[in-house]
Amino acid sequence: MDALVVLVIYLGPFILIGLAAMWWARRKSTDLSDIQAQAGENRRKRRVFLLGFWRSEE
Repeated sequence: MDALVVLVIYLGPFILIGLAAMWWARRKSTDLSDIQAQAGENRRKRRVFLLGFWRSEE
């Protein structure tokens, strides 16, 4: 039981922040492509580490 409480305390804030971000984006009718478009065409391409592997932004 103690391990479950610790898990909820540890992961709870991350889950709540993620849900709040999804709710806010849906409320503002914002999509990831809209946000990336704000950077403009001259944005430097870069390699990023995401979910355990490297990928190139396009």
